[in-house]
Amino acid sequence: MSRNKELFEHSQHFIPGGVNSPVRAFGSVGGTPIFFKSAQGSKLWDEDGKEYIDFINSWGPMILGHAHPEVIQAVQDVAKDSLSFGAPTARELEMAQEIVKIVPSIEQVRLVSSGTEATMSAIRVARGFTGRDKIVKFEGCYHGHADALLVKAGSGALTFGQPSSAGVPADVAKDTLTLSYNNVEELQQLFDQQGDDIACVILEPVVGNMNLIVPSEEFLNTLRSVTEKHGAVLIFDEVMTGFRVSLGGAQELFGITPDMTTLGKVIGGGLPVGAFGGRKEIMQTLAPLGPVYQAGTLSGNPVAVAAGLKTLELIQTKGFFESLSQQTKKLTDGLTDAAKELGIKFCARSVGGMFGLYFSEQPPNSFQDVMTSDREKFNAFFHEMLSQGIYFGPSAFEAGFVSAQHSDEDINFTIECAKKAFQKI
Repeated sequence: MSRNKELFEHSQHFIPGGVNSPVRAFGSVGGTPIFFKSAQGSKLWDEDGKEYIDFINSWGPMILGHAHPEVIQAVQDVAKDSLSFGAPTARELEMAQEIVKIVPSIEQVRLVSSGTEATMSAIRVARGFTGRDKIVKFEGCYHGHADALLVKAGSGALTFGQPSSAGVPADVAKDTLTLSYNNVEELQQLFDQQGDDIACVILEPVVGNMNLIVPSEEFLNTLRSVTEKHGAVLIFDEVMTGFRVSLGGAQELFGITPDMTTLGKVIGGGLPVGAFGGRKEIMQTLAPLGPVYQAGTLSGNPVAVAAGLKTLELIQTKGFFESLSQQTKKLTDGLTDAAKELGIKFCARSVGGMFGLYFSEQPPNSFQDVMTSDREKFNAFFHEMLSQGIYFGPSAFEAGFVSAQHSDEDINFTIECAKKAFQKI
């Protein structure tokens, strides 16, 4: 028996489903999840010693590649002084200053420990600031597993065919209004009817949790105009896109400045860090200045912040994002061309260091479009690629990620593997 299979079978006795996050269970694609032991650069090694080219990158944060020596050194230097204080540190201030400098919408920021915590807190602040209860999200977008946001969620919830979760009281979900992504008419109609009762709108400005979906210019412009008109807070959930699609995130890329932004992943460099920030007048409703309560013992953890600061420093080198975007586009163009040559109904696209793979004729623009793609074909493709040492996300509903360590050799090898996989499925 393989070590992976042995570990998975044993894990199921002690961990629900054998995993600590649902998508890891391979529930969508079938088979045994991979247990990884080590990583370096663009490569992973599992418990059986097999090597993989990694296109998950810990779902985004390993933008510099795995075990970057400068990030590891920063962590080691800080860890020797203590792993946690539960009190302020100078590095928290450094991180706050860096985020405010880079992200257009953020004048003040508070650090937390996860993306879920960041989005949950941002919505609480928006409700406190506006004095309203209703929030708007978009079908297929995932903003963490807080109760009010698990309404037609994306990512792992889609994988298991549960648009919302058991255990969420109806009274909690009743103030969450769900719209179709990229549907301008629906958005305008809702705000015409209920705009003055809406506290905030939250969205992934490039969706990564129902595969990669790109917003239309009209959709983003309408979002900004209707929220401004009705005094609702516009929240960009940039947990995935922050420092991934461009240095200043999707808001810099598209030229739309939200009122609040949530961050995670890259700002931790692989360790648990999240953040939420925005206009000063909104952020100052937080305790100890204002009536909105939020707290966290491990917020601004010194080791996690050290990893994040070094990561943010290194991604600001000249040409970093141009190179990252070029490598990602090289991958998606190569895969699309390979499928076309073989007559396979497939397409791919990228934004910055993120990409999407679709077994459909055109890239999707909404949840409804995603659901029409051929998921059986994706599952077969996933396993064929896995057998050749290519690790994509184990779900047709997940975006992929390229790191600065993915070489031309990595990309070319992946395309060659895809040609073989396309011939078999």
